[in-house]
Amino acid sequence: MAAWFCLRSHLKHEHIAAAHLAKFDDVTVFNPRIRFARSTRQGPVWVTESLFPNYLFARFDWKTGLAKVRYATGVSQVVHFGALWPTVPEEVIEQLRLTLGKDEIHEIPPLAVGDTVGISGGALHGLQGVITQLLPARERIKLLLDFLGRQTMVEVPVMAIVKKPVY
Repeated sequence: MAAWFCLRSHLKHEHIAAAHLAKFDDVTVFNPRIRFARSTRQGPVWVTESLFPNYLFARFDWKTGLAKVRYATGVSQVVHFGALWPTVPEEVIEQLRLTLGKDEIHEIPPLAVGDTVGISGGALHGLQGVITQLLPARERIKLLLDFLGRQTMVEVPVMAIVKKPVY
């Protein structure tokens, strides 16, 4: 009888484990991911990471598939507590799939007035502000910053803004 299990992958190898497990006919893999802009000194960079770092889900028959899943490339272990091998309810996986969509990737939504954002790169790197106005024609935004003890309005290029991911 097949059921969903939580798997622990090797560090940053969720995608590798998912790819190898997907090759098995009797194993279904679910690797939810998130896509967002990460702040770097050179400016924001779009990255895709696992929604649950070092973990993914697989549906298989525990009696016949445990050995091959457990020793698949990228898999560290099937999560268990001593002799207890807990399963993940089907409803939980379906709800996650509905939330993430067919690509299994949640993308942090675009910027909007009122969002708290960080500045990435340049002289103001690391400062946080609130978006007060979007200037799409000039590909810039106006931010309200708390800078040197007072509130200051600044214009920054959209590419220098990073919206913090909310989990």
